[in-house]
Amino acid sequence: MTVLMTDVMQVIHRYQHKGFSPRIGMILGSGLSSLSEQIENSVTIPYQAIPGLQVGTVAGHASLMLMGNMGGVPVVCMRGRLHVYEGTPYDSIRIFVRLMKHMGCHALVITGAVGSMLPNAGPGELVMVTDHINFQPGNPLVGHNDESEGPRFFGMEDAYDPGLQDIMQSSANNLGIQLHRGVYISTLGPCFETPAEIRAFRTLGADVVGMSVVPEVLVARHCGLRVACVTAVTNYAAGMSNERITHEGTLHFGEIAARNLTKLSPQFVKEASNAVD
Repeated sequence: MTVLMTDVMQVIHRYQHKGFSPRIGMILGSGLSSLSEQIENSVTIPYQAIPGLQVGTVAGHASLMLMGNMGGVPVVCMRGRLHVYEGTPYDSIRIFVRLMKHMGCHALVITGAVGSMLPNAGPGELVMVTDHINFQPGNPLVGHNDESEGPRFFGMEDAYDPGLQDIMQSSANNLGIQLHRGVYISTLGPCFETPAEIRAFRTLGADVVGMSVVPEVLVARHCGLRVACVTAVTNYAAGMSNERITHEGTLHFGEIAARNLTKLSPQFVKEASNAVD
């Protein structure tokens, strides 16, 4: 059954404070839910209350939408994402992103957990995404195009907004936080990659690997949201260390990286809010 955005927004309006209009949207990945503690005077909506969305099945994803203020800026935060490997239909991913645009957001900040192919960016560190390679088997924009949401064809040369990258780097520098830069390659999952795949990905020019981000970026850019993405390194990619890769490790090192993201996010959101139209 097709879900209309008008139905989605009717539900959102029943929860949100009168006059609340978010400037920035946020998506929190594995192990990064503690970032939501930076949001003040928040109103919470469970995903299952929103038409077209569903509860995530992955540990570390709370499946809650929060509306409130971060650093004095009105934001909407998706605490936990929906992954294609969970069987999530693309309809849900489109709704997941577009509802933030319909609420009034001008920019979207995406976070996520990654395996690092950068020798100098180890577990617990942060990597700002500057570009991506889509190794997922599909695209959430395949099929009928809703012209009211965005054009059939659109460029991706500035998928990760250069201006927002500058603001994030400046914010990190001011706080003394090391922020690496890299290209994200998105795989379907849910299994981690093989050492041979990682060698191939490095040859293609990838620096970090994960199982999300790209579908959300595609929908966001299609509907005109400016995008910034910062990822938490939870492990070295397969074959780059002797450590076994586990989801428990993902959550553990995600929480370590979240300590710096907790410092970085309010300053970035404040500066980014002044820069977006």
